[in-house]
Amino acid sequence: MQVSVASTQGVGAENEDAVHASATGVVVLDGLSAPKDLPMACGHGTPWFVRQLGTHLLNLIGEANVPLREALRTAITEVNGLHRDTCALDQEAVPASTVVMIRERGDTLDYLVLSDNVLVLDLGPDGIKTITDKRVEEVAGKEMRAALEGPTGTAEQAARISALVSVQRRLRNHPDGYWVASTDPTAADQAITGTVEISNVRQAALLTDGASRLADSFGALTWAQLLDLLRTEGPAALIARTRKLEQDDPTGERWPRFKCSDDATAAYVQPHASRA
Repeated sequence: MQVSVASTQGVGAENEDAVHASATGVVVLDGLSAPKDLPMACGHGTPWFVRQLGTHLLNLIGEANVPLREALRTAITEVNGLHRDTCALDQEAVPASTVVMIRERGDTLDYLVLSDNVLVLDLGPDGIKTITDKRVEEVAGKEMRAALEGPTGTAEQAARISALVSVQRRLRNHPDGYWVASTDPTAADQAITGTVEISNVRQAALLTDGASRLADSFGALTWAQLLDLLRTEGPAALIARTRKLEQDDPTGERWPRFKCSDDATAAYVQPHASRA
């Protein structure tokens, strides 16, 4: 497969996204930000966790006979082993990440999505298919609405975001909540998975929510237009256009959001470009 990627930091202190690619697989992750006023039971932090998880995942999905859910379950367990002795992994306040990944396996393309990253598949005559997991939006609705109240970037909004994250932490990887990759390997069982014939896939995009917002939040592009932009100008151009619209609405008046600019990562894939 042919892969092009771009990732840029938003308003945070460090980019909490990660992207990993090989000849047959792509993994994109979006670490869940931890407000500074809330405790964190892991001294390594979210960026470290995301990098470790992505590296382990890419290695594991290189084995074609390993199902993607099993790869995610094993990767979480392996990363737990790296800091179990130094961090309180049984606490709510531990690093967590969304996951989207694909793997070329013979004549098929396997995919997995856990939480609100977006996978966009151009299936030719069958149209464009988007896969994402929005269960996080179904919990803590009152706190979510309050956190989205502007102006974006104010101390008042930051306090409401902290209140939201406090509730979300209690609901992570819980039957009444939502599921992310963190310290519980069984979260992998809740991931959305599927397989498509690779000959039917013209192109694909793996996006964190900071890179998908031109289509799913701002409505500035259709998914088809977003894929066209990725194909003709590349992932960096997609992120640059996103930043331009964010700068035009810095306080979230038109498009309410938690941050003016979120970390944004995009991977554009042509699965069988090398076979042409």
